[in-house]
Amino acid sequence: MTDTRAYHHGDLPRALLAAAVEAIEEVGPAALSLRDLARRAGVSHAAPAHHFGDKAGLLTALAAQGFDLLAQTLTEVADDLLEAGVAYVDFAVTHRAYFEVMFRPELYRADDAELIAARGRAGAALRSGVAALPTGGAPADTDRDALAAWSIAHGFATLWLSGALPDRVGENPREAARAVLRRPTPPHPHPTPTLTRPEPP
Repeated sequence: MTDTRAYHHGDLPRALLAAAVEAIEEVGPAALSLRDLARRAGVSHAAPAHHFGDKAGLLTALAAQGFDLLAQTLTEVADDLLEAGVAYVDFAVTHRAYFEVMFRPELYRADDAELIAARGRAGAALRSGVAALPTGGAPADTDRDALAAWSIAHGFATLWLSGALPDRVGENPREAARAVLRRPTPPHPHPTPTLTRPEPP
């Protein structure tokens, strides 16, 4: 191995993940190659496979890292559902490489324990904001309301990233998201079936 950047052994996985983020921002996750990551990180061609096994293994680690970053982002504003939604959109825009991998389970090992735990932490952060919503006397259904909140924020983020939104929404994703997400949604007047799958995010 010729480590041109002289990474310490413990730092190499992190360096490879950083290189993966850089590559995905340029070419997208589908075109990502372990050989290119090795070149970007300045290590031997065998180094990525040594640490992650294969491309799916690397993207699994990247997705887990992304969900942890999202959980941290949402936890900071979890008591305010509107701001959590705005933070979600901001995360998608500022961490696009993670976002493009996290919700494409065909790219990674969705049954990985660390990834499942990280995804659960992000979902719990979102549900904590939903749980504080007034219900107007209707029975609470936190799972369904969390799915609704996630769907709206994720849909807006996806439309923003694809450039599909009309020009009138403006150029600031946080301001645009806040204007859309603050629109009131009345609570359901009748009980709804308990939703068990899928769980956000």
